[in-house]
Amino acid sequence: MRTDFTLDQLADSDTRESEKILRACVHCGFCTATCPTYVLLGDELDGPRGRIYLIKNMLEDGGPVPAETVTHVDRCLSCLACMTTCPSGVNYMHLVDHGRRHIEQHYRRRPAERLLRRLLGAVLSRPMRFRTALRATSLARPFRAVLPSRLRAMLSLVPARLPLPSLADRPQVFPAEGERRMRVALLPGCAQQVLAPEINEATIRLLTRHGCEVVVAEGSGCCGALPHHLGQQDEALGFARANIDAWSGVLADAELDAIVVNASGCGTMVKDYGFLFREDAGYAAKAAQIAALARDVSEVAAELAITAPAGEGRRLRVAYHSACSLQHGQQLHREPKALLAAAAYEVVDIPEPHLCCGSAGTYNLLQPELATALRDRKLANIARTGADVVAAGNIGCITQLAGEAGVPVVHTVELLDWATGGPIPAGLASAAQSMESADSPPGR
Repeated sequence: MRTDFTLDQLADSDTRESEKILRACVHCGFCTATCPTYVLLGDELDGPRGRIYLIKNMLEDGGPVPAETVTHVDRCLSCLACMTTCPSGVNYMHLVDHGRRHIEQHYRRRPAERLLRRLLGAVLSRPMRFRTALRATSLARPFRAVLPSRLRAMLSLVPARLPLPSLADRPQVFPAEGERRMRVALLPGCAQQVLAPEINEATIRLLTRHGCEVVVAEGSGCCGALPHHLGQQDEALGFARANIDAWSGVLADAELDAIVVNASGCGTMVKDYGFLFREDAGYAAKAAQIAALARDVSEVAAELAITAPAGEGRRLRVAYHSACSLQHGQQLHREPKALLAAAAYEVVDIPEPHLCCGSAGTYNLLQPELATALRDRKLANIARTGADVVAAGNIGCITQLAGEAGVPVVHTVELLDWATGGPIPAGLASAAQSMESADSPPGR
């Protein structure tokens, strides 16, 4: 693609990177076939190729941002299916991230929209604030029928009961059981701590059971992805620096074999720290080191060769939902399914596995109509599998699907933990009881 940036514009490192990305695009349009919003809406401007043109024109013009550009960029899920499809290696992720930052800096949204986006960035990324906000929503439940559609969509994602905070998320060291094979740091995260603290607990049990020392570092927390995808760059980099400092402190004490992330959206972000801090003299080297150590929990579990003990198969049919940030963002396809199969589960693929479920960070809160359409399409495909349970590697996907799936939706690591000696996932208890009744001899 031809570009027309001035020398002054190219003095900016983000613009230089975006120009390289734009020049790699050959207009082939392969990306449109796998773009969820293009599949739903059939509008060229709601596909990657159309958005690339809009972002190119916006960055080159440098003036006021057209409202049409904002509309179509806002509709992008950042699912990155286009990057998996692209034969030219166009790094759409970095381009759309730059576009969002530019919009945030140069476009004046309506007051209510600005407030909502600021609140999402400030609340979801901080567990105490998020927990308080969720408790406050109970006051709005009786008035749900008369609330605006966006607020109704938000309420539908709020769990009826919040789990208690987990002691596992506090800074500490969990020793390996038996001989230590690895030493890892675990990202405690932010929203996941509040919505599903059992995921970190299951991760710690699974890893320590298989010889990992697990460190939850003082100062580590939100990866920065939530504000990053809202275009709130200063906030995002602040969270990233806190993690880099925390893990660098752990590295100063002793080597780490990996930094384990069990929310794939966070993993994609942490693995990109090196790029985000490439121009920061104080953080570039440390950020690159941290990014190189970042691993999804499935990568570490695969390295540990986790399998279920002989005869301990759970005989469950598991529909594996491959989160976009895992299959497209991190290019991890085989590991989670192979681990589940090795743990004696029957693993089945969901039709249209490349299409997003509609969660996409805060997308289901900001674009509820499109998110609901994608969720319903994903749920219909799940129903076709006849699965007993859905496994996923991202808290956003789990929250998006769980309420309407008709079967339990749990994290992959919870199933692996259960198969290797841990407790049954809470959402699976009733399904397991039904299975045991069906397996019992007549008259028992």
